[in-house]
Parts: sequence; structure tokens; C-alpha cells
Amino acid sequence: MTALPPMNTAPSPTHILDPESPAPVERGPGGVFWRTFFLIAILIGASLGAWYQSFRILERSPRAQQAAQLVVSIVNLTRSALIHSDPEKRRALLLDLAQNEGIRIYSLEPEDQIEPLPNEPFLRIIEQYVHAKLGSDTKLSLLVNNQPGLWVSFFIDEDGYWVAFDPTRLETLPRVQWLGWGVVALALSLLGAVIISRLINLPLKRLASAAVAIGRGLRPTPLPESGPREIRQANASFNAMVDELERIEADRALLLAGISHDLRTPLTRLRLEIELNPLDAGTREAMTADVEQMDTIIGQFLDYARPLNAAGGFGEIALDELVREYVTNLSPSADLELTVHIETTRPLYGQRTELQRVLQNLLENARRYGRRDGDTSARVELTVRNEQGPVLEVRDHGPGIPEAQLERLKRPFTRLDHARGQASGAGLGLAIVERIAQRHGARFELRSALGEGLTARLVFPARPAP
Repeated sequence: MTALPPMNTAPSPTHILDPESPAPVERGPGGVFWRTFFLIAILIGASLGAWYQSFRILERSPRAQQAAQLVVSIVNLTRSALIHSDPEKRRALLLDLAQNEGIRIYSLEPEDQIEPLPNEPFLRIIEQYVHAKLGSDTKLSLLVNNQPGLWVSFFIDEDGYWVAFDPTRLETLPRVQWLGWGVVALALSLLGAVIISRLINLPLKRLASAAVAIGRGLRPTPLPESGPREIRQANASFNAMVDELERIEADRALLLAGISHDLRTPLTRLRLEIELNPLDAGTREAMTADVEQMDTIIGQFLDYARPLNAAGGFGEIALDELVREYVTNLSPSADLELTVHIETTRPLYGQRTELQRVLQNLLENARRYGRRDGDTSARVELTVRNEQGPVLEVRDHGPGIPEAQLERLKRPFTRLDHARGQASGAGLGLAIVERIAQRHGARFELRSALGEGLTARLVFPARPAP
């Protein structure tokens, strides 16, 4: 923490500047890319679901008939094997069927506990086909005497038998394979959705980045005039607009240079005439103050109207060191009581002259309006600290203004003299601070209430130089 004695501001030149860094574009689920992707993904999911249901319905009957033919064939072959086999070798035959083919033969008893087939379309088709081929008295079950399997009854003369085997033999394609193919199809479809979304979003992304760069005073790279007709027309129109804006900026820079010369040359002559004329000290001082005020107002006009990309020199800056240097070079003044609190801050990416102009305007604004009735000087606190990024805060202890009028102070040519006392100026000081804050990606905040003074805060993003 550093505390310095009362000091006053000193004028310094200013330039409105935009850092030569890539223009940020808002990203996130609300973008065109994600909306396009989700819409395509939903369409793909619905299409796959509809296809799967249609396929199941259309292929159910053929698959069920194929499975039923397999059941009938197993039953008939087993029945024929039992009828024509040597009774002495029948036991060995049954053992061989169970071990090698997974087919078990049991006697059908009246007390067998039989579980009816589930009411599934696939199994009902099998049951109907089996009844048609083996007889309506044929019984089918998936659970007999608490033993799972596909159980089918048949008769040899008056004796009843069960043939039981694994029901998975009826599946032509395991469900795991169906699931695997479905996942592969879905993954490939979503990959296609990503590619399509990127192709659709790329021209809009380029246009959005270029528009943001224009808003920050940069000249974007010309957009490619290729692709679909609508994209070509939009990009060509945008490139033409950029060229026209650059021409207007050049004309404005030339106009400002002319205005600066044409207005300040007569002011210089007035200063010289005041010094050479035999005037008393009071009149000379008053006239000189009027000329200086006119020169200051012209300077504010030119600073506010200067093109956004009129200056260079952006780089990594330590805000705490810049504030220490600026405050140290200030001259003491009887109408400003300045207290400084400085913490070491993370570096920010900015322009030194612009930040010095911010300090000058904020301290001058606090010096003019930070006095209550009867005070001989304005009590002002200048604070530099870290929050999410470096923060510059200037607080006065004047009468304050209503909270509802805070945003008006950021507008050009706005002065609330009726609330804060009469003072000279064009009402551009805080408007210039707002423009500089925007060029640095900072957030400019004003906080106040009647009787509590005004607090001006600039919250800078903590970002390294690109």
C-alpha cells in the first residue's frame, strides 16, 4: 500500500486507440453452429428411430417364420431320431444331442408347470406357424418346471416329450450387434452433422468477426468472395462497406487536422495579442483563462472525434507502476487533496498514453465536482487493486448525483451542473474515458448516491500481450 501527499492533475495528450488484437466473438451453446448441430442431430436421431421401428415391423414376420421353421425342423429331426434309433443306443443319442447340439429331451408329465409364452408379436408368429406345422396341441413355453429355454412338445404314439434348446438360436443377428451398428451409424451421422454445421457456420463466423473488428476500429481481412451466391453477395457488400468506411475515416482525419490548425492558430494569435497589449493583470489573467478554456474544449472535441485506429503503441502494461509514475509527476494543488492506495496488479494489454488520459480525466472530474459547499478542496481517493483483473478506482467525497442519472454522465456533451455545481468544460471527459475503456476491453462503472460522492471504476481484463 502506498500513500502520497495531496496532488493535482496535469494535462497530457490523448489518442483514441484500439488494440491490434483479434476481435473476440461470443461463443457458446447459443451460437449458430451449436443450433445447427443440435437441429441436425435431432433430425438424425428421429430418422434413425423411425427407421429402426419400421425395420422391426417389416422384418419381424420373415424373421419369425425363419425361426419357426428352425423350431419345426429341430422337433421333427429329434422325433425321427428317437423313432428310428436303436432302443439300446437311445440313451447315448440323447446324451450326444444335449452335449453337442444343446438339445435336451424330457418326458412330458401331466404335473409339469408350464409358463405361457409372453404376449410378444415375434413369439406369437412363431407359435402360429408351429401349430400349423406340428398341430394345435403342440405346446410352447420359455419356462417349464422353473427351467429356462425354448420348450416344444411332441408325441410319439401315446407318449409325450419335451424338446428344449437355447432360445438365442432363433436370433438371426444378436441384439448386441444391432446396438453396435446403431452406435456406429449414429456416430457417423453426428460427425457429418458437425462437418455440415461448420460449413454453414464458417461464413457467418467470418462475417461476425469482421463486424466486431469494424466496431473496435480495426480493418478486418477482406472476406472471401466465393461460395454460394448469397454468401458471395454478402461478403462483397461487406468488403465494399469496409473500403467506404476507411475512406470516410481518412477524410475525417484530414478534416480534424485542418480544424486543429485553423482553430488553434487564431488562439495562438490571441495569446500573443493579450501578452503585448497594455492590460492590467486581472484582465490579462481572465482573458488568458478564457483562451485556455477554449483550447481545452477544442482538444476534447478532437480527442473524442479522433478515429479509433489513429494511434499505436499497445503493449503489456503494469497499471500500478503507471499510476505511481503519473501521480509522482503531478504538481501539488490547494484545491485537491489526493490519497493514493496502490497494490501490485497483474499486467494488462493497453496503451500508455490512453491510460494516462483516463487518469487525467477522472482526477480532473473529481477535482471539479468533489467538493461540498464550504469545502476549499476536493477530497479524492485513487485506488489500484486486483479483482478478477486490474481495477482503477477514483472516488470523490462531493455531493454525489442520483443513481438514475449515472449512465447519462457517459454520454458526450452531458453535464449535470445543476446537481454538482458550476464548472467549465464541454462534458466530454467521462465520454472519452468510456471510449478508451471500450478500446481496452475494460468495463467503466459509475457508482453514486446523493450525499455519498461519485466513484468511477475501470475493471480491466487480465490478459497477456498477444
